[in-house]
Amino acid sequence: MEIFILVALIAFGVYLLKSREQRQRIALLGSHLSRFQIEKLMETLTQGYLRALGENDAERREQIWRLLRSNEVQLSEQFNRFAAEFAQVPAEEARVSRLPVAVPYANVLLPHATFDLRKAFAIHAQGIAAAADETAGRSNRDKAFTMSAELFLMQHTCHWFCKSKAVASARMLARHQTAYGQLVASVAPATRRAYTALVGD
Repeated sequence: MEIFILVALIAFGVYLLKSREQRQRIALLGSHLSRFQIEKLMETLTQGYLRALGENDAERREQIWRLLRSNEVQLSEQFNRFAAEFAQVPAEEARVSRLPVAVPYANVLLPHATFDLRKAFAIHAQGIAAAADETAGRSNRDKAFTMSAELFLMQHTCHWFCKSKAVASARMLARHQTAYGQLVASVAPATRRAYTALVGD
């Protein structure tokens, strides 16, 4: 019975430490994101893509694509500024555990099993900018597919930082019916190479 109580106390202590760390991470990321309209622009684009792809009238469909282009540029510019700002965060606060589940202060205890969120955001900024590029010669459908993948992978990274890889992947599957592996495979090749090299996949 004493062993059971000890194990329960340890588990509760780990839970408290994990919850405290996750609150700090959410606050850190939120304090930077709050200066931008990235989330609002993401929602506008993802909903707009669905509308455009489901529109049967060619003229109306083209109008939607034109409206979305300005949002793509705006989102790319804002995320680039966000990534540059977040790059000023101290290195020890920007470490993300590669472990599949949350372990309190893994960034301190297991620094070799972490990656730098600042570098991940730089990769995402480049991927989003490339997806928004009008000179790439892609169809609107292909562009929408690539941009959506880039945005969802960035969102996965944010959840990974705040919670864990397992939680981030579960949220992605629940919200967008997309597995993490499928998401990585759907981004642009340059993003995929840089991202997998950074996170160790």
